[in-house]
Amino acid sequence: MINVMSEMIRIPAIAPINGGTGETKRADMLERYLEGYDSVIRVDSRDDHDPGVMRPNILARKNGKEKGTVWIVAHMDTVPAGNLEDWETDPFEPVVKDGKIYGRGTEDNGQAIISSMFASKFIPKEALSKRSVGIAYVADEETTSRMGIEYLIKRGYFSDDDVFIVPDWGTPEGDLIDVAEKNLLWLQFSVTGKSTHGSTPEKGINAFKAGTGFLTDLIAEFGKEFPREDCMFRPGVSTFEPTKCAGTVMNVNTIPGNFEFSMDIRALPEYRLDDIVAVAERVAEKHEKKTGARIDIRELQRHDSGRISSTRGAVFDSLIDSIESVTGVRPKPAGIGGATCANFFRKEGYDAYVWECGGGTLHGPNEYVMIDNMVTDAKVFASMFYKLCVG
Repeated sequence: MINVMSEMIRIPAIAPINGGTGETKRADMLERYLEGYDSVIRVDSRDDHDPGVMRPNILARKNGKEKGTVWIVAHMDTVPAGNLEDWETDPFEPVVKDGKIYGRGTEDNGQAIISSMFASKFIPKEALSKRSVGIAYVADEETTSRMGIEYLIKRGYFSDDDVFIVPDWGTPEGDLIDVAEKNLLWLQFSVTGKSTHGSTPEKGINAFKAGTGFLTDLIAEFGKEFPREDCMFRPGVSTFEPTKCAGTVMNVNTIPGNFEFSMDIRALPEYRLDDIVAVAERVAEKHEKKTGARIDIRELQRHDSGRISSTRGAVFDSLIDSIESVTGVRPKPAGIGGATCANFFRKEGYDAYVWECGGGTLHGPNEYVMIDNMVTDAKVFASMFYKLCVG
């Protein structure tokens, strides 16, 4: 498991929109390890940002005798490494140390790729008297999922008889199962003013100043308009976080005429995303009149939350029993900020469950995976395959 993980991390899999070349080389490498399955199919989708790049998806299955497949869904792509100075090691040269593997994509989502691969290898296809065993390695989860799980769902690669486990979030103890996710909305705000010399600010419109005032007011207004709490979710409130920010001017003594920033919004399912956009537009109009700047709002991404997955029945019970038999902990259902591949299944009316033993280092510098967590997850998934596919 350590060797396959290390080989995989040496192959960057970053979306073209984030400056990468996609997942093709990583998918080629992973396919070499998918032996002993009845079928391994590759479903490529053309990249939205760079049509010359194909985004690969892999579906491997061992056929059972009954209808339906127990799918474990993991994504191959990663976010960029970020500031290399914040890393103690090369993010794409894995380091094994103190029971951990360091590298970009080790936890998100390499842990799921490796644990599902070895769990499914453990189950001989000759023993499958019930459902089939399946693993899906998908593209594009870190940006839109349009070329990954959404592409596969729309083209009918899954059925009503299938079971979906998505190991893309978890707690260190493995004591929570994600059965619901918040709405997701990414907004970009472009503030246009008028540039001038720093000594004569009255001759221009400081877009940076207008934009930060607007942002401060916007966050406060979001808090007033969408204040509810739901203890099922972690965290229990809607979140409105400014994230990406573009540079303004190269020198100190120029009033900037342009300022741009983005927000990552995770709203409780009871709130409509259109209502959130309407609040943003109202506050923008107020600050346009106040400052003279123009504020344009663009949606970068939107995912409405699907229905809550069922916490009754053989599938959910099998997952809970498998987790408890391996970890000694009986997990409880919970909701998260999302958005994982599970939400796309829920929007189509399927039940999907997100679980793994997580360490919480994803997207940060010095990302690592706990080797014990990777092995524990594989044991849980093998146990679940046994319960639902072997019987």
